[in-house]
Amino acid sequence: MTAASPLDLDRYLQRIDYRGALQPTPQVLADLHLAHVRHIPFENLDVLLGRGIRLDLPSLFDKLVTARRGGYCFEQNLLFAAVLEQIGFRVRRLAARVTYRTQRVLPRTHMLLRVETDAAAWLADVGFGAAGPLRPLAFAPGAAQAQYLWQYRLVEQDGLWRLQIGEGDWAELYQFTLQEQALADYEMSSYYVSTHPESRFVQGLIAHRLAPERRLILIGNELTEDRGAQVGARRVDDPASLAALLVDDIGLPAADVAELIDTLAARGLA
Repeated sequence: MTAASPLDLDRYLQRIDYRGALQPTPQVLADLHLAHVRHIPFENLDVLLGRGIRLDLPSLFDKLVTARRGGYCFEQNLLFAAVLEQIGFRVRRLAARVTYRTQRVLPRTHMLLRVETDAAAWLADVGFGAAGPLRPLAFAPGAAQAQYLWQYRLVEQDGLWRLQIGEGDWAELYQFTLQEQALADYEMSSYYVSTHPESRFVQGLIAHRLAPERRLILIGNELTEDRGAQVGARRVDDPASLAALLVDDIGLPAADVAELIDTLAARGLA
């Protein structure tokens, strides 16, 4: 497979447990988006294991589908974009500057998608993790859009779009324009994210699993369980408990988790 060649759509659909229609409609887009984020976790194991991140489509398919792993934004959204295009959606690949819970001005190191159907244009993003959307968002500036236990809105001014989460008190997730990006742009950004010492993906474990009823957000040894109005947090310090959480709740393969636990212990991080 190359970036423009077909992938094994049936195996991808089995991976996300999707059995619905495959026409390029808003409903199919929404159903695929939700199925993807529910079944493919957001995680950075390969960064911590020193394996490197490859963004060619065959490597992405082998990792996220065949090996039943997760990944971060470039991996998730590049694979999802290829799936959507194979079905017949029109997809534009974009880049964003993350602003969520930071005062620093960060580089544009997040990937998202603008997907067109006959009816409308949609923001699709299966690779933000944590507070990311579970379903696509309509490009309807200022309108609150409910997604299960959470609310989102898009705000636009002078061509700069902002994705926000909340209700009343809105928290900004990221900023972006509609300028299309090339794979080379993502390769450079991914290298920064996976190697720069100030990148949060290099500094410690990140693993998230999203669902309509809750979000599991593991950062280092801190586990947050977000159920909308109810948010709880606890530490997971015991290596056996951490391994069980990653396998049973996040959904990562046991062999990769075992290697990770050993690596973290060797570094004094677990």
